[in-house]
Amino acid sequence: MKKARIRLGLFCFGFLAMMMHGWCQEGLPNMVMIIADDIGWDDMGCYGNQVVKTPNMDRMALEGVRFDNFYLTTSSCSPSRTSIISGRYPHNTGAAELHTPLPESILTFTQVLKEGGYFTAQSGKWHMGPAARNSFDLIYDKREEIGDGGEDKWLATLQERPKEKPFFLWLAALDAHRPWGPNDFSGMHDPEAIQVPVYLADAPDTRSDLAKYYDEIARFDYFVGKVEEELEAQGVLDNTVIFILSDNGRPFPRSKTRMYDSGIKSPLIVKWPKGITEAGAVSTSMVSSVDLAPTFLDLAGLDIAGDFQGKSFLSVIEKPDLPFRKYVFAEHNWHDHEAYERMVRTDHYMYVLNLRPSLSNTGPADSNASPSYRDLKRLRDKGRLNAAQADVFMQPRPFEEFYHCERDGEQLLNQASLKKYENELDHLRQVLAQWRAETHDTAPQNLTYDWYDKETGQALDVEQRRGDMPGGDAAMTTKAKGPF
Repeated sequence: MKKARIRLGLFCFGFLAMMMHGWCQEGLPNMVMIIADDIGWDDMGCYGNQVVKTPNMDRMALEGVRFDNFYLTTSSCSPSRTSIISGRYPHNTGAAELHTPLPESILTFTQVLKEGGYFTAQSGKWHMGPAARNSFDLIYDKREEIGDGGEDKWLATLQERPKEKPFFLWLAALDAHRPWGPNDFSGMHDPEAIQVPVYLADAPDTRSDLAKYYDEIARFDYFVGKVEEELEAQGVLDNTVIFILSDNGRPFPRSKTRMYDSGIKSPLIVKWPKGITEAGAVSTSMVSSVDLAPTFLDLAGLDIAGDFQGKSFLSVIEKPDLPFRKYVFAEHNWHDHEAYERMVRTDHYMYVLNLRPSLSNTGPADSNASPSYRDLKRLRDKGRLNAAQADVFMQPRPFEEFYHCERDGEQLLNQASLKKYENELDHLRQVLAQWRAETHDTAPQNLTYDWYDKETGQALDVEQRRGDMPGGDAAMTTKAKGPF
């Protein structure tokens, strides 16, 4: 009943918006969100990576705005995407764990856009369950039609749109999710040229693993460029806002699923020829992925009221120097393995609370089956791990972690026990506690347990059943945003 009332209200508002704008392309901007799968924030040339080949995104960053402090709400594929489409934190969606569908009762920004007069389409990886499909006019998500990298129907989706309507496209790649498939870009990157992160093993198999990962990023970049070319050919590029981001960090140990920047920080490039006057600007303002939904609605001139927990950052797109958030929040729930972590970050500090400190934090199954993880295990078995490499095997783990992010950008030195930071640590404890209380976060005793072996990444011989998911009825209906 509640959703029916929302839909009726949106229809009325959308009708008025259409009457005011007269269905004019010039009055309403088009929007294209291009979302990568498992690409780390610093694995693009425009973010300082000197090896990976991303010429299209590098150029678009110079023609638009690059965001250097954009954070996801979780470093886990489907919960991250359902958080983006709903503008809500994972425990507020009813889909906090990997591979749980978004409930029908959760409002999505694409539904608001569709009922407000926009043509909405999705092409590529879906991963959000059946309910949200109704908010799209057109969907291409079958593996045989979207191709190995997920991008094969992107141009067709753009070409098949009705020309009399403004449009929103959700273009979702499979690149660069494991396993690596052979493609036209295979072999483009030299393993010997790669700078290996300190928390991985500097070994031939790891270097080869990273090179193949970079090859898939190059394919993603190629299709980003093709989308831009098609927009220009159709004469709508100037009035189209393009967002480029990722759903979580790279699929390597100590990255994907983790609360550090290597897992939770995402690239974000926004290009809008008609609306951005400071081309090549870099914004250091802190932005969360829950802020995307209200920003899309703000761009469309639609009412942002509703259940969205984020806030529009359209003002920052237009003026990149403007401050925005003081805090961003993230969570680590079940993704192949039992987990419960919560994180709050400021521009200076990061605090991580772990309510399953008895468990190791190796990463997801695909990462644990990787050559890079095998290299780490070989070092472990020889007693040769450095402190950063040993992190994924640590058991038990600290109950609390605290990092000075300005001095320790990779969050390698936990300073939660240092007296000189006790005031800052206590402040972030209180902020996180406030966020958890206001958004009705819960910590069930019966969480979903491990379904995969942490040593091999292979499925365990156990009944794959769900435990109790964080959040609940109150979490799914709250409009509370938490500290901002």
